[in-house]
Amino acid sequence: AYVRVDPNTYRLEILKYVVVHDCGRVINPMVIEGQIEGGVAQGIGGAFYERLAYDEEGQLRNASFMEFLMPYATEIPPIEIDHIETPSPLNPLGIKGAGEAGVIPVGAVLGSAIEEAIGVPITEMPLSPLKLFELTAGR
Repeated sequence: AYVRVDPNTYRLEILKYVVVHDCGRVINPMVIEGQIEGGVAQGIGGAFYERLAYDEEGQLRNASFMEFLMPYATEIPPIEIDHIETPSPLNPLGIKGAGEAGVIPVGAVLGSAIEEAIGVPITEMPLSPLKLFELTAGR
């Protein structure tokens, strides 16, 4: 992933996200790419938006989709997908799963890209401009 962090506002922009994926024999690339793109979008939500907020009495404050933040489609960066085909020997079609592959690495990939951009270790998520400011305030 390539990211840009504004040094004044700490607003984060994902410039490019690249996925290299091996799901065995590719039968329908459009379906696989849809799965991966959806997974990346879900991972971006987990990395930047999705948090559980509790009040002083321990009540969940964002229990519905009205309060729970998720990324808009306009906040998902261009995703470049490359397929590596290594057929599985475990079934006659040589296929492997593709369902979760898009979401699993997103937090680590973005954390690493942000760490490279701001020079401070990223050890927790979700991230926000305020969190990035707090992380860099001590350096």
